[in-house]
Formats: sequence, C-alpha cells, structure tokens
Amino acid sequence: MRFLLARLGYSALVLASVSVLTFALIELSPGEFFDDLKADTRVASGAIDSLRQQSGLTASPVSRYLVWVQSVVRGDFGVSLAHHAPVGSLLWDRARNTLLLTVPATLVTWLIALPLGLWLAQRRGRWTDRLFTAGSSTLLALPDLLVALVLLLIALRTGLFPTGGMFTPGAETLDATARLRDLAMHAFLPFCALVVGLLPPVLRHVRASAIEGIDAPAVRAARGHGIHGWRLTLRYVLPLSANPLISLAGLSCAALVSASVMIEVVMSWPGLGPLLVESLLAKDVHVVLGASMLATLFLVTGNLLADLALYAVDPRVRS
Repeated sequence: MRFLLARLGYSALVLASVSVLTFALIELSPGEFFDDLKADTRVASGAIDSLRQQSGLTASPVSRYLVWVQSVVRGDFGVSLAHHAPVGSLLWDRARNTLLLTVPATLVTWLIALPLGLWLAQRRGRWTDRLFTAGSSTLLALPDLLVALVLLLIALRTGLFPTGGMFTPGAETLDATARLRDLAMHAFLPFCALVVGLLPPVLRHVRASAIEGIDAPAVRAARGHGIHGWRLTLRYVLPLSANPLISLAGLSCAALVSASVMIEVVMSWPGLGPLLVESLLAKDVHVVLGASMLATLFLVTGNLLADLALYAVDPRVRS
C-alpha cells in the first residue's frame, strides 16, 4: 500500500506540474481567442470587451488558473470558448475515438514484437536477424507523417479503404454488423500507421533485452544442463528480460498518444489530435489544458501500471 500511495502521489505531482507549465506557456504565447473579432471592423470594441469579461479573460492569470482547477474538481474541465460546451464532454468523446486506435495498436505491436524479438535474439548474427534489423532501422528512420501519407496514397490509388473520417455518411442507418464493418474499414489505415511507427523501437528493445538475458550466467548454466530452444527462452531468458520490457510498455503509452495526434490530423480521424490542433490555433485555453492533462494521464497511468507490474515480478523492487 505504501508503494502504491507513493506512486499515486508522484503521478499527482506530475499532473499538477504539467497543468501549471501548460497554462504558463499558453499565457506567454501571443494572442487570445477573440483576436479574430478584434480584426473585424464591424464588431465594436465594447462588445469584445464584454465578451472577454463574460469569458473571464479579464481576470489575472492566477485567478483564471484557480478557476480552472475548481472546474477540474467538478469534472467539467471548464467551458470551451469555440464549442460553447463543457470541455469534459468534448474530451471524453474524442478520447474514446483515440483509444479505439491506440489500444488495439499497442496490443498488436507487442503481440508481434515480443515473439519476433525473442526469435531474432536466438538467431543473433544470422541473415534473418540482419534482414529484420535492417528493416526495423529503415522503418525507424521514416517519419510518421511520411508513413501516413504513403498509406493515404495507396488508399487513393486502390480505392480499397476510405481516406478519412470514422464512418461513411449515412452509416447511422446501417445495422450493428455493417456499422462495425464500416468503422473497421475507416480505422484500418490509421491503425496500420500507428503499428508501423511503434513496432520498430519496441522490436529493437525486445531483441536487445533478450540478447542481454541470453548472455546471463543463469541462462548459460541452464544451457549446460541441456535446456535449449523455446523452453530456455520462455523459462529463463524472458524473466531475465522482463524488467526493461515492462518499463518500455509503460512508456509506449505516451509515445503512442503523441504519434496518434499527428496521424489523426493527417487521416482526419476524429480523436484528440484534431481537437488539440484546432484549440491551439484558436487559443481555446481550457480545451488545450484538458487535452494536455488527458495525454499526461495516459502517460502516468502507463507508468503506474508498469511500476505495479515490476513490484509484482521483481523482489528487488519490493525490498
């Protein structure tokens, strides 16, 4: 319990620090939400001042931050100036769409990387290992934006997959099975882009951790007792390689969220990415703060689960 409380306190400290830094950066950046209205000569300056006062923009930065903290405690995360709605409802809808991509992409990435990385570690130095290492290095060097654009180009040329959105117009009239199939077709390209972006670093870390485990004295002793093949890998190599892989699994949550922001924007997936970009451009402060906090929550949750898993599998952490 003490371990869990300490980690929860650390997570709360990270969330508070990110909120303060994000709010300070927004305040230090030039412009505000009503700048477009100020440039419109048809709008009187008195009307703009009234709108700024109603929105709370005339208060001091400290007061506005404290008001936002109170809204977080209430659970609505403030009001969006652009959407005229509570930020919490906007974030939950978009977060659900983002999780529809990131959770399956994470699971598929690890289901591919874990057995493949262990197999490559067993075949270290052979042509298959060199081939996969060269391929993962090439994919690692490719920007996520380029991968997304290539997939969009393939979809445009072949016409096999839709190139944007989450559903086909009129999909609400379809039955549940057809609607689910339509959702899967729209999610396939951004899902592939996420997997291609996350798989190379995870695969390389699994391979490196497995190679380090293979060279451990315990594994050499087990090999001397006649234990070989996958029995040796699963019983000895994998437990010795578990610690860095568990930590990597926690960190991959943050990496996947940051990658999904760009991919969602490019592929017009209605997740957190487009909402965050639109809010940054419009200086919709509460939405930017809420989206940043939600992304940070994904990070600290992944790290917390990784810490708890390490606590469960490694006696040195418990001591």
